[in-house]
Amino acid sequence: MNKNDLVEKVASISKLTKADASRAVDGVFEAISSSLKKKEEVRLVGFGTFSVANRAATEGRNPRTGEKIKIPATRRPKFTPGKGLKEAVGS
Repeated sequence: MNKNDLVEKVASISKLTKADASRAVDGVFEAISSSLKKKEEVRLVGFGTFSVANRAATEGRNPRTGEKIKIPATRRPKFTPGKGLKEAVGS
């Protein structure tokens, strides 16, 4: 499913126009993104939790040359599914 499919599904389920559903989906994505930028968690009970995970700097190797390289520390978005989502998918 891509974003257009999601918008169509939201429009169909909620009886919104595609334009209104598109704005709603964009609004949800923006709200989640802006909260994660502020290092805040987004908890959607029954669905899951969006958070930011910190990855420490590590040392790796260039596969071609075998040379050691430094991999810098980064922050990455993380999603942990909730109980309701796990049960919906698990059966």
